[in-house]
Amino acid sequence: MRPISKIMAVMMLLVSLVYTAQIKNAKTETVKISGNCDMCKSKIEKSGNVKNVATVNWDEASKMATLTYDSSKTNQQEILKRIANAGYDSESFYAPDDVYAKLPSCCQYKRNKTTTMDGHGHDHSAMKDSMSNEQNHSSMNQESKSVGSPLQSVQNSYFSLKNALVRSDVKTASANAKELTDAITAVKMNELSITEHNVWMKVMNTLGTDAKAISETQDVKKQRETFKSLSKNMYDLLKTSKLSTPVYYQYCPMQDANWLSTESTIKNPYYGAQMLTCGSTVETLK
Repeated sequence: MRPISKIMAVMMLLVSLVYTAQIKNAKTETVKISGNCDMCKSKIEKSGNVKNVATVNWDEASKMATLTYDSSKTNQQEILKRIANAGYDSESFYAPDDVYAKLPSCCQYKRNKTTTMDGHGHDHSAMKDSMSNEQNHSSMNQESKSVGSPLQSVQNSYFSLKNALVRSDVKTASANAKELTDAITAVKMNELSITEHNVWMKVMNTLGTDAKAISETQDVKKQRETFKSLSKNMYDLLKTSKLSTPVYYQYCPMQDANWLSTESTIKNPYYGAQMLTCGSTVETLK
């Protein structure tokens, strides 16, 4: 007779397969999530799973989790944020200290926490290299936490695209623009406020066209040129949305163009490392 733990593992795998089969626009990624035991596995997977939207399968031995999700409805960051809020660290998010402290002793894994976190588990550590991968992860986490409207996925994808252009990372910019295109298509207009709806009807076609154009080129100059129009329409849209944190409307005089950021620090997406701090904040949206 097989141990109960093995039987439970098989049952969880079958459930995971059923969830995965029902997910449309499925995207699969593998990430490391800290944890110790079967109870951790249950909590990690339960907090990450959303029926017909996302499923998580965590392996206790390797600490690796397979995320499968509908890319038109969610993304890796949203899934990992839910898991962090349940008490489990990942490469992108640390669990809040008070949540981690409440985990059963068997679940309190060894933490590699060397940075300062806020109450929501976001990384605000000082970066060794202003253009390093560590900065890229931190910037993405900070950018993706800002908004709480039905347009959240659109806004988050825009900020990820902006970060990629800051890094002059054409491949990631192209991928982020594709995610933005999908997010635009997935917007449920019946959930928008009247003001949001009115502006959305004016800008959605241009937003979709610009995002698609950026996704289809590997030329960073062309991506940045199209980003000007994209940012103008995103500004019009964000002015109508309720924001949980300030969004900064910033201006580059060398390009005579604007962009949006949840960071007050200037990180110029039109020049990247060449002139990273060129520009200024001209308006703060709240």
